[in-house]
Amino acid sequence: MQYQDFKILIVDDNPHNLFTLRTLIKKQMEIDVLEADSGQKALEIAFNNQALDLIILDIQMPEMDGFKVASMLKIRQRTRDIPIIFLTAAFKSEEFQQKGYKVGAVDYLMKPIDDHLLLNKIATYFRLIQKERQLNVLLEEKVNARTLELATAKAHLENIINGMGEALLILNPAGQVIQTNPAALEMLGYSESDLMGMNIGDIFQEEIHEQAGAFMGTWLEAIIRTGALSRIDAQFMTKTGNIIPILFSRSAITDTEGQLTEIICIAKNMTGYIKVEEV
Repeated sequence: MQYQDFKILIVDDNPHNLFTLRTLIKKQMEIDVLEADSGQKALEIAFNNQALDLIILDIQMPEMDGFKVASMLKIRQRTRDIPIIFLTAAFKSEEFQQKGYKVGAVDYLMKPIDDHLLLNKIATYFRLIQKERQLNVLLEEKVNARTLELATAKAHLENIINGMGEALLILNPAGQVIQTNPAALEMLGYSESDLMGMNIGDIFQEEIHEQAGAFMGTWLEAIIRTGALSRIDAQFMTKTGNIIPILFSRSAITDTEGQLTEIICIAKNMTGYIKVEEV
C-alpha cells in the first residue's frame, strides 16, 4: 500500500523515543513524519498543518501532558477529527486508558513499543482514512452530478414556463404572486417587480374587486381541500384598466405533511375566442 499522501505527527518529550519511532515508521512506510518534543510544539504543528492524518501522542510529558494536548485538539474544528493514538507505560495503562478515551483517543500503544503492533495500527488507520477519502470523492462526484442534473432540469423548466402562451402566476398560500412568466407580464402590462407580491385579488376586474376577497377565500379553501379545481371563466384587469376575459385554472402544491406551499394559476386570454363566437 502506498502512503505518500499521508502525514503523521509523533509527539514525545524523549528524543530517543522520537528517533526510534521516526526510524521505524520511515523504514517501513513512505510517509511524511512530523515530530514534536512537547505538547505546545504539537499544538503548533497541528493547528498550522493543512492535513494531519494521525497523531501518536505520549501521555507523560512535562508542562503539558498528552491528555491536555488531546483536549485542546478536540476544541478546534480543523483538528477535532484527527485520530489520536496514545503512548503510555504499561503499569499505568488502565488508569490512563479510561481518561484517554474520555478526551478522544481512538487507541493505545504500550511502552516499550511492539514494532509490529505499531506498524499494523498505523496501516489499519491509514486504510480507513484512504477508504474515507475514496467515499468522499465518490460522494462529491454524486453531489456534483445531481447538482448538474437539477440545474439542467431547472433550466428546462424555466424554458417551458417562459415559452408558455398562457399567463402563469405562482402564488404563496396568502394569494400573493411569487413567480410569473413573460406571457403574464404581457397580458397584464405590469413589470415583474410590480407584479411580485401583488395579491391575485387585485388583478381581477374592478367590478368584482370587492368580491375578490370572498372569491379568493372560496377557491383557496377548495384548493386546500381538493388539490385542484376545474377551469372557470373570469376577467383580469390590466395595469391600464383594460378588461380581459380569461379562462382561469389553478392547482395546489403541498409539502410532505400536506400543508399548502404554493398555488399555480394559469390564465388563458379568451378575447379572440369570444370575438369569434360573437361573429
